[in-house]
Order: sequence, then C-alpha cells, then structure tokens
Amino acid sequence: MSTADQYDAVIVGAGPNGLAAAITLARAGRSVLVIEAYDRVGGGIRSAELTLPGFVHDVCSAIHPLGVGSPFFRTLPLADYGLAWVHPPAPVAHPLWKGVSVMAERSVEATAERLGRDAAAYRRLMEPLVRRWDDLGAMILGPLLRVPRHPVLLARFGLPALLPATRLARTLFHDDRTHALFAGMAAHSMLPLDGWISASFGLVLSTLAHAVGWPMVRGGTQALADALAAYLRALGGEIRTGHTVRTLDELPPSRAVLLDLTPRQVLQIAGDRLPAGYRQALNRYRYGPGVFKIDFALSSPIPWQTPDTARAATVHLGGTLPEIAAAERAVWQGKHPERPYVIVVQQSLFDPTRAPAGQHTAWAYCHVPNGSTCDLSGVIEAQIERAAPGFRDTVLARHTLSPAAFEAYNANYVGGDINGGVQDLAQLVMRPTLRLNPYTTPVRGLYLCSSSTPPGGGVHGMSGHLAARTALRRMF
Repeated sequence: MSTADQYDAVIVGAGPNGLAAAITLARAGRSVLVIEAYDRVGGGIRSAELTLPGFVHDVCSAIHPLGVGSPFFRTLPLADYGLAWVHPPAPVAHPLWKGVSVMAERSVEATAERLGRDAAAYRRLMEPLVRRWDDLGAMILGPLLRVPRHPVLLARFGLPALLPATRLARTLFHDDRTHALFAGMAAHSMLPLDGWISASFGLVLSTLAHAVGWPMVRGGTQALADALAAYLRALGGEIRTGHTVRTLDELPPSRAVLLDLTPRQVLQIAGDRLPAGYRQALNRYRYGPGVFKIDFALSSPIPWQTPDTARAATVHLGGTLPEIAAAERAVWQGKHPERPYVIVVQQSLFDPTRAPAGQHTAWAYCHVPNGSTCDLSGVIEAQIERAAPGFRDTVLARHTLSPAAFEAYNANYVGGDINGGVQDLAQLVMRPTLRLNPYTTPVRGLYLCSSSTPPGGGVHGMSGHLAARTALRRMF
C-alpha cells in the first residue's frame, strides 16, 4: 500500500458478493474496508423477527444449494465462525393434485424410482452432471467467455441448457410428474419457460439437489453473513455499516474500489467518472420480474395433503408444466396470474431455533411484474390452501414485502428483481456489458462485483470472488 492510500481496496456493499470480494483480497494480504448502507451486513442473506417475537424469518434468501455448492465458499472455514447447514430429508417437493406429489430426493436413483416410465431418461440426464458437479460448478459459476477446462462435460450440460425448459422437458420426458418437477426447478430463473436457456436453471438446481442438497442455515440465513463477516475481520478486514455511499468521492483513498451494486446504483455513484459509451451500455441493462413475499408465524406445521411434502423444506406450488409456464409467461406480459407459481419454505420443521416450541415459520413468494404495486397475499395463500386445506387456520401473523419494499430495503433489488437483472441469453454474455472481463470498467481501479456480473444471481459469492481476483491481477 502506498503512503497516499489508506486501504488497498474499498468494497461498497456487504452482501455475499461484497464480503466474498473482501475476503479474497484480505486472504491475499491486502488491507480492505467494506462499507454497507444497512445497519447489518448480509444484503440478501439477512434474518429478522418480522412477525412475532421468537419467530426468526429469512428476509430474502432462505435455501442455499448454491451456497453449500459454491466453489469459493467451500474453501472458507465458515464452520469455525458459527455456520451450520441443515439438510431436510428431501430437497424439494412438488404437490400436483390431491394425494399426488413428486419429489426431488437427495439421490438420483430415489428420485427416478418415482418417475415411472421417465426413470431411465432422468438417470441418463442427471447422473453424469451430479457425478461431476465439482468440475461443472467451477465452469458454469464464472464468466461465459473463457476456454472450458472440461469441454465434453460442458457440452453435455450446455447443449440441453440452451433450450427452453418446456422443450427440454417434453423432449426427454413423458410423464406429467416429471414435467412438473423440472418446470418447478426451471421457474426459479424468473424467465418464460418457453424462452431460451430457461432449461439451464432447471438442470443446475436439479443437479445441486442430488450433488449437495438444498440446505438452510441453522438459526437463520443471517448466520451465513455473520460468519463471512467474522472471518473477514479475523483476516484483518474492516467493515463499516450504516453508511450510504452517494459518490465515489466519499470513499477513503485506495488502490481499488469494488462495487457490489447493480448498474443503476453504479451510475448514481460513479457516473461522472465513466465514459459516455459505458454509461449508455449500463443504462441499457435490463431488470426482470419482481417478487411479492409473505412470511408467516404459524401455530402448527403446514397441513399438506400429501404427507411426503413435509419431508422437504422447499415446496413448489403451481401445478403442471403448462400451468407454471402460463403463469410465468403472464408475469413477463405485465400480468398477475390468478394461480401463480409459488415457492414455499418451512425451515422450522428442521431447524427448531426458528420459532417458539410447538410453533412454526413459513416463507413464500411469487413472481410479479417489475415494480408491481398489487398485494398478492390472497393469491399466494390460496395456492398454499389448495395443497394444504386448513392452512389459513394455522396463521398467527403475517409480514409482506412488495417489490417497492424490497427495493427500499436493498437498492440492488430494482423493481423487486432479486437476481440483479434479467438472466436471459443476452445478459449472460453481456452482464452487465459486453467486455472480455466483465468485472472491469473503463476506469482504472474500479471494478464491479455484484450479481449483475457473471455468474449472476444466487448466494454463491462467485461474482465477488472473481472480481477480486481480477483486481489482484491488475492492481497488485
């Protein structure tokens, strides 16, 4: 560090990517300061008592297949700082109709056994990807424009991944149950399921279910953020919370600045430093659908019609592939479907720290048009009630977050978009702009490290880690 610089690097934003960037730099012996607008670190990995005292809810992200499967997080001693993963017996349940549900089990074989005539096709698709998740994850959780280390494996994944989820499901499978299971996985993409690359999300999330599981964090997702922050401090890093950065001029002197921000916030605080062409490219960046979320305090577990459903913490509601595809397409058309695709999580079944003894929490959201102002509480509860008659009778209290409330809580969630921008084919290549190294900007020493850079949304820290590695190569 030169005498003119107070820090080697300053990171703006203490979400999982900002913390990952700071840890990567600190592990390389660099002095680091993280500045966070909120009064606690975490960004999308925070927890709070949102409904009643003693009920711990995850404000944003709740289930973490990418967290436990992250090539970067797996190198960190986070268990030494309080992180403990809790794995439900089954990663995902998908109720279809009365008495019938389909399950993603931890093993490919156990999942295939319940898929009837699709069993062999499911095994052929998933087993090679699951067996080599470590190699596959290292390739896909990074920039798209690079030479793959395992081209045959990437082709095995990439060729079907480019397809629309509806086409891949109908090409490979015949049973409505298998179609629905894959649709529920793919709909996490927040893309139309008849759009290109929507299948990739179904493939990745299905692979993770078998390779590493879909766990939660014991005690609340905040414990993951706190573990990352504690490890960073142990490395000598500093964290300053409760300070909103409005311009780069407010930052202390440093050799590098990394922004865990989406393009809109980058323009707000750094626009005067950026060339006109780059500003225009950031202005063209597209944000996707938002989410409407409800947290529930419950007097008892959700009374699912199919007992198997309670073996999973995560439940996909929305019915068959055509029904889910229609709901997601409606959102992209600016509509609010009457029967939306809903993701429900009940952590307290497997983590008793989440609620008072004998009581429970639940977390649920659906996709809505970006910036929607509609209250979707009724339709979300109706979807749960269809699969669990009597659910409403268990509700002690509710807390809702609309797209506007999400953006007020975290400026990166523009219009309620929790993915940091649309993750379609164009914005996989141009995330956030078309550059050989997407973490760089035209300004020397200024880098981007948010989910608006590759590999995109999800709690994995890879955007921050890869941006920090770029800074280390170029500046240090």
